[in-house]
Amino acid sequence: MADALTIAGVELASRLFLGTGGLPRPALLDPVLAAARPGLVTVSMRRASGTSDGGLLGTLAAHGVRLLPNTAGCRTAREAVLTAELAREALETDWVKLEVIGDEVSLLPDAIELLDAAEQLVRRGFVVLPYTTDDPVLARRLEDAGCAAVMPLGSPIGSGLGILNPHAIEAVVASVSVPVVLDAGVGTASDAALALELGCSAVLAATAITRADDPVAMATALRLGVEAGHAARAAGRIPRRAGARASSPMAGLIS
Repeated sequence: MADALTIAGVELASRLFLGTGGLPRPALLDPVLAAARPGLVTVSMRRASGTSDGGLLGTLAAHGVRLLPNTAGCRTAREAVLTAELAREALETDWVKLEVIGDEVSLLPDAIELLDAAEQLVRRGFVVLPYTTDDPVLARRLEDAGCAAVMPLGSPIGSGLGILNPHAIEAVVASVSVPVVLDAGVGTASDAALALELGCSAVLAATAITRADDPVAMATALRLGVEAGHAARAAGRIPRRAGARASSPMAGLIS
């Protein structure tokens, strides 16, 4: 696949990743997956249902999507490592989206516990994709620890505020050589497009879809937004100017 996103040597079919928590009706999962066509789908080990038809894992298996179990709700490195090991046993994957939050109010990552957990999981053979802040120094430390990608937040989880600090996201992109996946804060398709224009390799969306008035339509919009942002980044935007510049040459005008 030309220009495909590759993480840890695995080529992914899409630059849109999907979170599965929060859909108002389980029956929506099937059409949302069809609309989003995600490259990865996150699964919370504390909420995943069984593999029966109509259940979360059963529906994901029917679509043949690649699973990315997460450690949502973990507050310490110890909890996150244990949850990742349970996910590896249950879902037969070494991939994990590492989440270690500092508190239940801000839902911001605990940088110290996050880095500790990342180092432990890499040593245990996991492919680690950590949810982190938009701090380029921490992103570089996570890459140095062996993480396969970094996932900075655009704004607080579930806020829908989009990317509050585009310069920080650009700084994260510039500071690491692994893929950068924007996580948290995406509210609509233009947020996803902006993330790709800033240099992110992919976007993870959950609440933007699950709490939209029409989740299936928003899944389609986000997929198109990611594709548009990636295409625009590759095309190269024009430089920003302080003043006007005529779109047609001024030389040779008939006077």
